[in-house]
Amino acid sequence: MCGIAGLFHTRDKREFPRDLVQRMNDVQFHRGPDEGGVHFEPGVALAHRRLSIIDLSTGQQPLFNEDGSVAVVFNGEIYNYQELVPELERCGHRFHTRSDTEVIVHAWEEWGEDCVRRFRGMFAFALWDRKRETLFLARDRLGVKPLHYALLPDGTLAFGSELKVLMQHPALDRRIDPCAVEEYFALGYVAEPRTIFVGARKLGSAETLTVRRGEPVPAPKSYWDVRFTLDNPIGLADATAELTERLRESVRLRMIAEVPLGAFLSGGVDSSAVVATMAGLSDDPVNTCSIAFDDPAFDEAAFAQQVAGRYRTNHYVETVQSDDFELIDKLAALYDEPYADSSAIPTWRVCQLARKKVTVALSGDGGDESFGGYRRYRLHMMEEKLRASLPLGVRRPMFGMLGRLYPKADWAPRVFRAKTTFQALARDSVQAYFHSVSILRDDLRRQLYSSTFKAQLGGYNAVDVFRRHAANAGTDDPLALVQYLDLKTYLVGDINTKVDRASMAHSLEVREPLMDHPLVEWLATLPSGLKVKGNEGKYLFKKAMEPLLPHEVLYRPKMGFAVPLVRWFRGPLKERVREAMLGGTLASTGLFNADTLRHLVDAHQSGARDYSAPLWTLLMFESFVRQSGALAGPVEASRVAV
Repeated sequence: MCGIAGLFHTRDKREFPRDLVQRMNDVQFHRGPDEGGVHFEPGVALAHRRLSIIDLSTGQQPLFNEDGSVAVVFNGEIYNYQELVPELERCGHRFHTRSDTEVIVHAWEEWGEDCVRRFRGMFAFALWDRKRETLFLARDRLGVKPLHYALLPDGTLAFGSELKVLMQHPALDRRIDPCAVEEYFALGYVAEPRTIFVGARKLGSAETLTVRRGEPVPAPKSYWDVRFTLDNPIGLADATAELTERLRESVRLRMIAEVPLGAFLSGGVDSSAVVATMAGLSDDPVNTCSIAFDDPAFDEAAFAQQVAGRYRTNHYVETVQSDDFELIDKLAALYDEPYADSSAIPTWRVCQLARKKVTVALSGDGGDESFGGYRRYRLHMMEEKLRASLPLGVRRPMFGMLGRLYPKADWAPRVFRAKTTFQALARDSVQAYFHSVSILRDDLRRQLYSSTFKAQLGGYNAVDVFRRHAANAGTDDPLALVQYLDLKTYLVGDINTKVDRASMAHSLEVREPLMDHPLVEWLATLPSGLKVKGNEGKYLFKKAMEPLLPHEVLYRPKMGFAVPLVRWFRGPLKERVREAMLGGTLASTGLFNADTLRHLVDAHQSGARDYSAPLWTLLMFESFVRQSGALAGPVEASRVAV
C-alpha cells in the first residue's frame, strides 16, 4: 500500500517546481514510510511513497519498462501478477523485479487501456507513456484505493492518493461545492466523483482517465460493472460448496506478503469467516486483532474470542473506552473533507492495534453488500411488496399524509416508529431507499439549510446520485437494485474511504477478500432468495460457514461497529456540541439556519428527540471548516455537472 502524486501539463513541456512536487509527496508520508521516489521530465512529475509489502529489495517506484519510456506510480496490490508475468514474458517482455508493479508497465505496453481488465486486485495508479505523450490514470473495480485529480487553470493536471496532496498546489480552486455539501448531509460522505472542493474530483471506481498532451481532457471511462443476472440455476448445496472454494481462493491470493500478516476479528460473520478460512490455509497460527468496548452494549469481544479460541490464533485485544472522543478533530483532518461515519473511531483504533503486530491485515469489509447482510435490505424488501400492491398515484398522497401527521417517536419501541415507513411508502423504490439511508432526510435538510444556500443549490438533491447509478443497474429486483446502489455508493464513499484513511494513517495495508471481483460477479448471478431468506440475511454465506463457525456467531443479532453518540452529546460532549453548533464557525459559512441548529441541540440535550446522527454530522463538518480555515465565509454558487 502506498501513496502516489504527480503533475502533468496537458499542453506543453514546462518544468514543474521540485519543491512543490516534494511537498505533495511528503504530505502523504504516512501512506508509505519505507521509501520515497520522484521522477521529472519536461511536462511530467511523478512521485511515490512506498509501504514495502512484496519484493522489498527491488520494488522501488517510479518503476519503468525496458527502455525507460513508460513509468508508473502505483498504490495497491495486483493479486494475480504471478499469473500475468509468464504470459507477458511469452509476449517478449523482460522483467527486472519480482514486484507486481512491473506487471502494470508491461501490461500497458501489451494491452493498452484494456490492461486494467486483466488485473485482479485493489489499485490506483498513474502511468506515463513518453512515446504516446499520454498519462493514464486508473482505479480498481470496487473503489478500494482512492485517486483524486484536478485540472488547474493553466492546463496542469494534478493527481494524488489523498485530497491533501492536491491541496498543496496553490492553484487548486478550494471553494466549497454546494452539491457536495448536500450529498454530505444526506449520505455522510461526498459521493464520487465530487469532492468538497469545486476544483477537485475523485476518479470513480472501475474508471480510467486517458489524457493525451495537446488534446482536451476527456471524461473518465468505465471499464467494468457488476451485473445482477440472478439466473444461476445452482442449488443450495452446490452453491455453499462453490462459495467456500471461491472464498478460499480469494483469501489465499491475499495472503501473499513478505511482511507480517494477520486479520481483523470483530466477532461478526464476515471477519470470522475470513479468519476461519485463513486458518485453513496456513500452517502457522493466524494473527488476529480485536477491539473491545467497556460499554457492553457495543462489545462483541466475547464472540471474537470464541473464533480465536477455536482456531488457536495469536489473538490481540485492546479495550476502547466508551468516552474515546479525543479523535474527533484528528479524524476531521484525516479525511480532508467532511466525513460522518462515527465508526471511524473504532476503525482507527483497530488499525492502530493491528500495526503494532502486523503490516498487512485482512478484513471482512464488503460482505454485507454482496451477501445481503444489511437489516435495511429486509425492510426495503417488505416495503417493496407494499409498494407493488398500490400504484404510486395512490400511495403518494395516502402515505405522504400519514408520514406528515404521524409523530416522530424515537423513544418508542421500533414497532411504533412508523413515520419513516409511511414516508418511504409514499416514494418510488430508489427515492425510498435513499430516504432510508439518509442521515438527514429531505425535510430536515430543508430546515437546516439557509435560504441563501438553498438558492445556491438550485434544486439539486443528493437523490440524484442514486438515480444516476440506478439507471445503470440493469435490474428491477428489489434486493439486487439496492445491493447495486450500495456497491456504487456506500461501499466506496463510506466503507472503503474509512478503512483506507484509517489504515494508511498507521501505515497498515488492509486487504478485502470479500471484494474480490470474480466473487462479487458470481454472487450477482445467484437468485436473491439465496441471500435473504425470510428474516435471515446472508443466508447462503451463513450456510456455507456453518461447518467452520459457532452457531451463535453466525445467527446472533448484528451489532455493528458503533460509538455511544446519544450519551456523549447529552453528557461529556454536551458543551462542546453546543459551542460547535451555535458558535461562529458554522455561522460564518452562511450554509445553515441558526434556529434549526439551536433546535437540534436543545431537543437532543433535553431528551425530547434523538438527533445524535445529525449532530455528529454537523460536528464533523464544523471541525473540517474550522481546521481548513480558508473555507469559512460566504459560499459561491458553483454547481458542477457530473
